[in-house]
Amino acid sequence: MGTFAYSDKVDVKFDDRTLAHLQVVIGAKLRRAESFYFTWPADPENNRRRSTIWLNSTHCLVFEYEADTMPAINRSWIEILNTSANSGSGLQLLEEPAPALNLVPNKSKATR
Repeated sequence: MGTFAYSDKVDVKFDDRTLAHLQVVIGAKLRRAESFYFTWPADPENNRRRSTIWLNSTHCLVFEYEADTMPAINRSWIEILNTSANSGSGLQLLEEPAPALNLVPNKSKATR
């Protein structure tokens, strides 16, 4: 379980796979100097259903991972998260889609 830390007030646990995808999307937005909202389901132990923060490049942002290696990145998930981040409501933590199927026909079996 990794940690997402922002400013001095936000310290949230996400699994390493989710955290890696958030890092890619958030990093891309902030590199372009784009500020945006980020919303995620909150910890039910705190009696909160969701949390939202305003992200911008003026605050310290930390991604701390439990594992030594980065998980493989699912491009479909990155696209979904990017689309969300570029919307008026900002980045929503959405579920990872199943891996895309390879729809390219096998050329070795092509008919003549």
